[in-house]
Amino acid sequence: MSLLEQINKKRREIKTDGYPMSIGEWVSMYESSELDIHPEFQRFYRWTPAQKAGLVESILLGIPLPPIFVSQRKDGVWDVVDGLQRLSTIFQFMGILKDETGKNSEPLILEGTKYLPALDGIQWHNEDEPKKSLPKELQLVIKRSKIAASIVLKESDESAKYDLFQRLNTGGSELSPQEVRNCLLVMINKGLFEWLKDLPKFEPFVTATALSDRPLEEAYDTELALRFLLLAQAPEQDVKSIGDVGVFLTDKMSEVAQDKKFKRAPAKQLFEDTFTLLNECLEDDAFRRYSARKGRHEGGFLLSLFEVVALGVAFNIANGTLCGKAKISERARSVWKDKAFTDWATSGVNASRRLPRLIPYGRKLFSK
Repeated sequence: MSLLEQINKKRREIKTDGYPMSIGEWVSMYESSELDIHPEFQRFYRWTPAQKAGLVESILLGIPLPPIFVSQRKDGVWDVVDGLQRLSTIFQFMGILKDETGKNSEPLILEGTKYLPALDGIQWHNEDEPKKSLPKELQLVIKRSKIAASIVLKESDESAKYDLFQRLNTGGSELSPQEVRNCLLVMINKGLFEWLKDLPKFEPFVTATALSDRPLEEAYDTELALRFLLLAQAPEQDVKSIGDVGVFLTDKMSEVAQDKKFKRAPAKQLFEDTFTLLNECLEDDAFRRYSARKGRHEGGFLLSLFEVVALGVAFNIANGTLCGKAKISERARSVWKDKAFTDWATSGVNASRRLPRLIPYGRKLFSK
């Protein structure tokens, strides 16, 4: 198929529309449950009070805002694909934003901005201090301001909104790669997202990985659980042809999310069996560098060790080929004397080159 034919085929699969809408219309759709801004996404977005105040400032000053991208579901409801934080900020300022439980979020109190320092302490409505309420005429300015809607219509290919979300929320986004995947997973299969999110809360996993606060804030523990899920029993030919690991994780996650035959119980059991065993053998040293000269583990979590130790142990548990429990600690520490590991575990080796070597290495290392 030629390039032109490929382009024409994909263009036919994606049907779009677009037009300007007032903020008042966006509010009406939200209050009528005709707009789904996915409140569960809020945990992944970290706009500061200054950013929120800056958005309100832009609206009041008449600065044009980028369009809101939405996908029209079969029931006619619009799923917000990009622009959630802008809409959430507006709805929170107006006091109508609801959280995951359906309760109203705490209304936004603005701070002063560069051009409008008098916004400091202003709310949409404050009964106790009317002077702190946004004047009626300015409320109307906000309600009548326009934000364009760019709509992926329901007639489009089902994967179009997921691809669009990923493209719009990658690169310049403040989200980590896994936070983008989490949002995608919520859109595709919310039940699987909730299940996956709970896996890394398993105490032996928490102890074994010993992650610091920053990675946890960026959902790195969930990414590790996803890597485990997708790679622990992956066929060797899949491991050898991974390519870009981020793309691999996203694509395979989407496949699993849409696979009605995927069984969560065995996957969870393997996860828990693996980290229970590693916790018993190595505790919080499982994925830390070992110094034979000093006779101790040191440093923080190393992904390359996770790829060898966790995935190697899991593969052999699943296949009934695991070495004796007494040998696990010794073998995990032995990798630092083996060039087959150290040559590929350095920070200069990218994951697409590292994984096809370290995953088979780990499987062999922990076999009988």
